[in-house]
Amino acid sequence: MSKRILIVVTNHQNIGNNKTGLWLEEFAVPFNEFRDKGYDITVKSIKGGSVPLDPNSLEGVEKDTYKEALSMLENTAALSPEDAVSYDAIYLPGGHGTVFDFPKSEALKEVVSQMAQTNKVIGSVCHGPAGLTTATLKDGSSIVKGKTVTAFTDEEEEEMKLTKEVPFLLETKLRELGAEFQRAGKWEDFAVTDGNLVTGQNPQSSRSVALRMIDVLDKQ
Repeated sequence: MSKRILIVVTNHQNIGNNKTGLWLEEFAVPFNEFRDKGYDITVKSIKGGSVPLDPNSLEGVEKDTYKEALSMLENTAALSPEDAVSYDAIYLPGGHGTVFDFPKSEALKEVVSQMAQTNKVIGSVCHGPAGLTTATLKDGSSIVKGKTVTAFTDEEEEEMKLTKEVPFLLETKLRELGAEFQRAGKWEDFAVTDGNLVTGQNPQSSRSVALRMIDVLDKQ
């Protein structure tokens, strides 16, 4: 049987006076890797419906390369707590939208918590790890406590001049939760695997996260 992958994306579309949403590369590059591997892919969003794309992520993109991936964003189903039991892995792509609606979603908290507790594969990249910040184990501790992780760095956020626009800085938050945070230089491809948890630093790390998730799934 092919592996079943759940991809959860943001519905949030504004940051300050600018448009934001899902960062296309972080979704579409792993989608293509999972598809080419023959995985059964389901795409859901926090609220359901169409998914906003960060306009900056569309610059210079050959949309034909991502045609199938884009079609999956047109009318998504809303995530529900029941989604925790039906998949072998969950993948959380980023985009600044995620830091607004991922941490507020009780469904996402429940799904990620249950998948962590049942040793399912959890992957995320860039701002996607915002969806890990509320998830807990049965003892109430954060799923990232003591785990080696990475995510969009505070330094990268500063370069984007968005530190005042986001509700929290992701690197700082993960460190506060007890994660062992690792990073490379700004905008460098960097991903880490700790057991069944795979995280990537920025958009440039999207393919690396997907390949690492595939590697973990192949060993199961």
